[in-house]
Amino acid sequence: MKLSQASLLAACLPAVAARYIGAGEGPPDRNLVLEPSTDLFLVETAPGETQWVTEEDKWDLRRSGRRFMDITDTRHLGASNLGARAAVAFPQKCVRQKEVGELAEHLDKSPMKTWLEKLSSFHTRYYRSDYGRQSSEWVLANVNDIISEAGAQATVRAESFAHSWQQHSVIATIPGRSNSTVIIGAHQDSINLWLPSILGAPGADDDGSGTVTIMEVFRTLLRSKDVVEGRAANTIEFHWYSAEEGGLLGSQAIFQSYENANRDVKAMLQQDMTGYVQGTLDAGDPESVGVIVDYVDPGLTAFIKTVIEEYCSIPWVETKCGYACSDHASASKAGYPSAFVIESAFENSDHKIHTTEDLIKYLSFDHMLQHARMTLGLVYELGFNDFDEAAEEWGEL
Repeated sequence: MKLSQASLLAACLPAVAARYIGAGEGPPDRNLVLEPSTDLFLVETAPGETQWVTEEDKWDLRRSGRRFMDITDTRHLGASNLGARAAVAFPQKCVRQKEVGELAEHLDKSPMKTWLEKLSSFHTRYYRSDYGRQSSEWVLANVNDIISEAGAQATVRAESFAHSWQQHSVIATIPGRSNSTVIIGAHQDSINLWLPSILGAPGADDDGSGTVTIMEVFRTLLRSKDVVEGRAANTIEFHWYSAEEGGLLGSQAIFQSYENANRDVKAMLQQDMTGYVQGTLDAGDPESVGVIVDYVDPGLTAFIKTVIEEYCSIPWVETKCGYACSDHASASKAGYPSAFVIESAFENSDHKIHTTEDLIKYLSFDHMLQHARMTLGLVYELGFNDFDEAAEEWGEL
């Protein structure tokens, strides 16, 4: 029997309210949405396939394994540049081994663990909750602390990207010698697919792991004087997206603004779930980095495999995740080359996500460090890559 959200809410509310008051977290109405939303949202479940749904319908889709983009406010994403962007030529090999190797020695599991303990301590990071607002404020503050500790305030900046809901996205920018931009992304929100407004969602793996993995890459990258002083060929950005779980809302808003501003984005890599390996080991497979091969840019994806081979001590494995399975889909729809890596083959990834059991104790920080090595290698190689020169060479082939 299928119970409505309202029925479940009625059954759970007294205990939940008592928990909130007992835990000293304020009155129950501080963070709860007590009435199910009757608003309608336009979602895209496959290219060109749309339907109007309620918010409860959204969670029904997610619980049944259907992914989607909520395009209610972004119906024209990609329209102005459809088919107009020039193809981007990516390197055939890595050439920055010395610089990346020296930086990689400073990658550290300790700050990742400290940050993830804090991030997963919020009752939920649901984008429409006050907790979601608080967690995004912590992300921004932590990124600014990283910039300050590196002494990079004169050139590197971090700022909020506000939305119509409580939780904001965060963008850190390292200017380079051109406005061509390389983006590393992760989503900062979490969700419990049963009563998102009420039940806990620590989101340690999804996507706390990706959030702190790219934070550590950002911290390590700022140890490079060449990077901080703007000598990279391209501008580098790190994004922490709000509301991925609601249908890629935060990343769509950002890439719509980039498209409208005619921003030149050369590459975008999404890190969503980087810490769970037990499923792979239980399947009798070797620990590896999952490289998504559907709905991604093939050239960027091929180079990511090269980067893994160069900078990681574990192999890659090809896998698929379907349409709109993470924020790289927003970049792709805007016409920008994007790619996605995950902790394992998709079928072996963490099955505890979207529940109260998505906890740190199930994660491997050694595995997250492999993702950090790959991300550091990619962002440094592409940050210093001359895309114009590569395009000329590619055109001569």
